[in-house]
Amino acid sequence: MRAQLARVDAVLVQALIAAALSFAHIHDIASAAGQDGWKAWAYPVSVDLLLVAAWRRLRSGEAKASGWCWFVIALAASLGANVATAGLLDLDQVPAWLRILVAGWPAVAFLGGTLLAHSTPTTPTNDTEVIEDQIEDQEDAPESTPESPAQPAIEAPPGRPAVTVPAALVYHARKVATEHHNRTGTPIDTPTLRARLGVPAPMAEAIAAQL
Repeated sequence: MRAQLARVDAVLVQALIAAALSFAHIHDIASAAGQDGWKAWAYPVSVDLLLVAAWRRLRSGEAKASGWCWFVIALAASLGANVATAGLLDLDQVPAWLRILVAGWPAVAFLGGTLLAHSTPTTPTNDTEVIEDQIEDQEDAPESTPESPAQPAIEAPPGRPAVTVPAALVYHARKVATEHHNRTGTPIDTPTLRARLGVPAPMAEAIAAQL
């Protein structure tokens, strides 16, 4: 346990040192480009906040293209400041193009932060989880509670018991069959339906008989 805490502490210390150095480099670039006073300190804050917002969007799994775009922009601003202050740029004679980039950065950071923080990600509906919840609700319902009319049992061939299919599963199967027909132009067959639903063969045959 102590060894694990030591590794975590070492990583945190390294991250804090890297963040402080990057913070100072961005401040030096902004100050050299004419943004003095509190404005020079606000520039590294805006870069770091944009990096955090982009990273949170990437971790959420939604709109990864937008997250990667703004993450690369913020990383380029931070990395560019680190490289520029390593002796490759005369901070006493800052070129005009760099002054333009520094002056335009607040608008870029505001746009990126707003898009990342206030865009509403769309979460796809998991039909399987909805069906499982409906089936569990039907199974957990007390016996005294009036139940909705159940699907009739499908008469099976001799030697096989009748299979009762939950209404929620039939509803989901109709959606799968419709999607298959729209995509392929042909009705869905029983083996394909069984593979899509992940049910045993007798239940797949019973569901196909109701479609």
